[in-house]
Amino acid sequence: MAFLQEIVALGLLVLCMTAAVSSHSRHSRYTPPNVVRLTDAFSHVSIGQEYSTFFGGSNTKLLNNGSSANLALDKSSGSGLVSRNKYYYGFFSAAIKLPSGLSPGVVVAFYLSNADNYPHNHDEIDIELLGHDMRNDWALQTNVYANGSTGTGREEKFYLWFDPTEQHHHYSIIWNSHHIVFLVDNVPVREFAHSSSYPSVYPSKPMSLYATIWDGSQWATHGGKYPVNYKYAPFVVSFAEMEMTGCIFNQTAIVTSCSKANPSSLDPVDGPEFARLSKEQSVAMDWARRKLMFYSYCNDRSRFKAMPPECK
Repeated sequence: MAFLQEIVALGLLVLCMTAAVSSHSRHSRYTPPNVVRLTDAFSHVSIGQEYSTFFGGSNTKLLNNGSSANLALDKSSGSGLVSRNKYYYGFFSAAIKLPSGLSPGVVVAFYLSNADNYPHNHDEIDIELLGHDMRNDWALQTNVYANGSTGTGREEKFYLWFDPTEQHHHYSIIWNSHHIVFLVDNVPVREFAHSSSYPSVYPSKPMSLYATIWDGSQWATHGGKYPVNYKYAPFVVSFAEMEMTGCIFNQTAIVTSCSKANPSSLDPVDGPEFARLSKEQSVAMDWARRKLMFYSYCNDRSRFKAMPPECK
């Protein structure tokens, strides 16, 4: 009987180890296609000069002469940065290293918003990284709001093909009059087109750029099933290699005007190479969506009885 119990115990141990490995094995399961490295085309900005504290100043620490920053979430507060300038289209990127260990309910966000100036009809373009429980890895959520349409979020969620807690990885947004593109390590994972058929769902007002970490216990992990466990706090995220290139909005001008930040041979606002995805980028995006996307609002009939027009 003792021998049988040892066999059963050994079997359970192997099963648990297999489950633990399989929950993280997606990091090595896929190799992304080769794509052009847009993040190499633009210069990095000084966080100390181009950003100010949004909230949680005591949990914000500038490092390396202001070229990088650690933001922390603990029981007292989360923390965040906001760009000193507002932008009307551009290329925005950050190299982010996420907190290690169990992080259910934790949300790390890199996003554009103008809720401060337009509280009732604001626009927003979100990259949100959602903390995990014991069985799942960090997930990437993208979202687009326009003209205050917060009740009809356009979420799409993806697994990542790497461990985002081991080193920095690039998370980027292209936003111009043609489309919005979300990229991870320069691989496009989602494109949201600007169409004259549904202009009201496309962000069109100048926005600030934000980098934050905060408590999303009510919804972030399995719909709020797993809240933040502050036994594992502080949760620290590192932001580095920040890029903001595009049209800086002139708030004092009578009509919409802007000046280009970080002039480059590549122009994410008006440049033809940013008007549409290249064949290489389209192939890479198809790969990401087939292999790694696990939720799209376009397929959620419990929320949308009729398919949203931009999904068709």
